[in-house]
Amino acid sequence: MTRPGLTAMTKIEVVVNGDDVAEVGEVLTTCGATGYTVLSGVSGLGHRGLHQGRLHFNDRDALRIVLTVVPDERSDGVISSLRAFLEDRPGVLFVSDTYVSRPEYFS
Repeated sequence: MTRPGLTAMTKIEVVVNGDDVAEVGEVLTTCGATGYTVLSGVSGLGHRGLHQGRLHFNDRDALRIVLTVVPDERSDGVISSLRAFLEDRPGVLFVSDTYVSRPEYFS
């Protein structure tokens, strides 16, 4: 599928504990991501139980989503590095095709 005026890329999202955000950011930038966004206050129910979005006086135990968009040719390296990172800690990785209007922001 093509979208006129938009460029195909890969969106990568990682849900991790607050303590792991800096390391995830390092993995992303080392693998060629030009930036990332961190969303705090993530709530949800998973195989490790219920997670509250906001924990009073303890922001490190709250879950966060780290997301980035990379050109398709860089995605395999980012994905394999994140999978290795998540082997020994809790977290989940989502990968999807996406389209962007300003591809120069991600190259």
